[in-house]
Amino acid sequence: MVSTSNEFEVLESWQQVLAPNSIGYRIKLLSQLLTRKFTERLEPFGLTPFHWLVLCCLWEEDGLPTSSIGDRLKQVGGTLTGVLDRMEERGLVRRERDAHDRRIWRIWLTDAGKELETILPPLAAELRDQAMSGISYQERELFSQLLNRAIANLS
Repeated sequence: MVSTSNEFEVLESWQQVLAPNSIGYRIKLLSQLLTRKFTERLEPFGLTPFHWLVLCCLWEEDGLPTSSIGDRLKQVGGTLTGVLDRMEERGLVRRERDAHDRRIWRIWLTDAGKELETILPPLAAELRDQAMSGISYQERELFSQLLNRAIANLS
C-alpha cells in the first residue's frame, strides 16, 4: 500500500504529540532534571525546591498572608501548611496573626531566612546557566515568553 502525502502529514502530526517527541513530555523531563539538580544544591542547607519557592515569595514581599503565598505558588493550604511548619521548625520563618484580622496568619522571614537570600539565588543562577548553556539571551527571553503564554493558555 502506497502512503499518500496526506497520510504522511497526519502521521507526522501524531508523532509530535507522542512521547518522547511531545512538548509536554520534554517540558516534564526538563522540569524533573532541573528539580533533581536543584534538590542536590539545596540538600546541604536542608531545603527542598518548595522551600525555595516560599523563600522567593518572602524575599520579594516579607509578611505575606499564608493564602497569598498559596495563591502565588498555586498550592492548596494543606501542602503549604506542612512546608511552613517545617520552615518554622528550622527557624527560617515565623508566623504571626494579622493585627487587623485575627483569621489571617502572616509569614515573616527570620534572620536565618533572610541570610539565605545572599546564598541561594547564585546557586539557582548557576543551574539556570548550566541548563541554558549555548542558548543566547534573546532565545532565553523568547523561551520564557512562550512558556508564559502556554501557561496562560491553560490557566
